[in-house]
Amino acid sequence: MLVSNRVPLSYVFDRVKVDVLRVVFFSLLFQVIKYFINGWLPEVPMQFPALLGTSIALLLAFNINQSYERWWEARKIWGAIVNDSRTLILQLACFVSHADPSLRRFAHRQIGWCYALGASLRGHAPLDEAQKELLSADDLAFASSQTNVPLGLLMRHQLELAALHQAGQLNDFQQIQLDSTLVRLCESMGRAERIKNTVFPVTYRLFLHLFIYLFLLVLSLALVGALGLYEVPVLVLVASTFFLVERTALYMQDPFEGRPTDTAMTAIARAIEINLRQLTGETEVPPPLEPQGFFLM
Repeated sequence: MLVSNRVPLSYVFDRVKVDVLRVVFFSLLFQVIKYFINGWLPEVPMQFPALLGTSIALLLAFNINQSYERWWEARKIWGAIVNDSRTLILQLACFVSHADPSLRRFAHRQIGWCYALGASLRGHAPLDEAQKELLSADDLAFASSQTNVPLGLLMRHQLELAALHQAGQLNDFQQIQLDSTLVRLCESMGRAERIKNTVFPVTYRLFLHLFIYLFLLVLSLALVGALGLYEVPVLVLVASTFFLVERTALYMQDPFEGRPTDTAMTAIARAIEINLRQLTGETEVPPPLEPQGFFLM
């Protein structure tokens, strides 16, 4: 997640430099044709690229709006995970004694679940050595046997709640309350997985990319006779604007890919870890994650 208004220009233009260089190439090519093979270039009225550019701008606006909705939904999902993770331990702390080892076991398992979910959404190993230390041997063995490790950890939550209920440490109402919180956590996980596994239509992205090039070609032909050599910087400016908007939409539509524009799942999981450890009375807690330059993962 971008956390600074001072995003380096090198990072911004590195995303579009290949496309802009292509635009510069055919712009200079048209200049050469104009001055050395006069009469080969067709006369293109400015109304045509203006109409085409307006249509593409509308398509880009629609594209970035849809991409932002996916990015914002991902952020809302992780906001709900923060709330429900705190709620789970707050509820359990009210229902059982603080001295009960199950309270800290639940907290550590929930912390591991948050890290495991974030890692699995990014395509990494769900549990690294640090997270494995949070889990009991039984939790680790059960979760490792599951294809979906976060789902396996939720199952361990559910099994322990059932055991506490059967032992008389939770009454029916308390179990229902805790079950409701686990259901919300499972729903949040499912919504995040839906975003991850639903690919934004590739054909739409490809066609839009090609239409931008078509617009720039037509614009170059229209400007080469009107502006002369000034057509090159004008075309580069217009091309950079269109390609940056298109690339921004491309990155925002996939918020779990480990890019700087990603949802800051690791930082959110660390904040949850700090909260839950303190709620269970632990004094040694890790510090919040610091930004990596201009972004936070």
